[in-house]
Amino acid sequence: MTRTPRIVRRQQNSGARFSLDALRPRELFSMLRSYFGLGDAARMGPIDTPEALAHFIESRASYMAQTSLYGYLRTRMGMRYPELFDDDVFVVGINRAKWQIWLDCVGDLAAYSGSRVAQNHPREADRVAAMMVALVDEILGRAGLPGDAGPDFRAHARQLRDRIARTHWLAIGDKEAAFTESPKSVLKWAPIADELKRLDEEIVLNSVRFHWQEIRRAFATHVDSQAIVERVGDEVRH
Repeated sequence: MTRTPRIVRRQQNSGARFSLDALRPRELFSMLRSYFGLGDAARMGPIDTPEALAHFIESRASYMAQTSLYGYLRTRMGMRYPELFDDDVFVVGINRAKWQIWLDCVGDLAAYSGSRVAQNHPREADRVAAMMVALVDEILGRAGLPGDAGPDFRAHARQLRDRIARTHWLAIGDKEAAFTESPKSVLKWAPIADELKRLDEEIVLNSVRFHWQEIRRAFATHVDSQAIVERVGDEVRH
């Protein structure tokens, strides 16, 4: 996820670096699917190291945050959807929303994937817990403090770290139990009038939960929890 103050203006390409900001809204979904490999399991490598697990969490959280937010806005705004991206106030709201939703997507997916590894190796639950704290800290460290994330980002990131530190890794089920925050986050942060959100609540919550299913299936297909546990660094082991 990029850190520029605008997210929809087409910019000059200064290199090969991937940038979501270079995309128009209507192009975003197909590009994200291609970039993150969703819908094409054959292109995804094994999730067999802590580093691979961190990449999976970070990239899929970015995908979910962007597509859930843009999908809701596109559905709610209809024909007016492209025009709203010329409204500076709306764009500021979008930028703040995408980062807040991203934090909750990271938290939900970290809780889910860490619990799957821990429950496959319950005797290693303490090591898995330490690993997940370290991985989430690395992911947040790479994000830094984005200039367009708004004043609530820092406190929200602290809440995410606290959530991961307090997670009971052996108590989370293998389906939707971990995905408690991201559906509510889309509804909370999307720059849409509250009266419309109340009408949309059930549909939005169910839609986000539904779209996590593909990511859960990808994780189940590609994870090698034994290899992950074996490769946890000595600093986590002790």
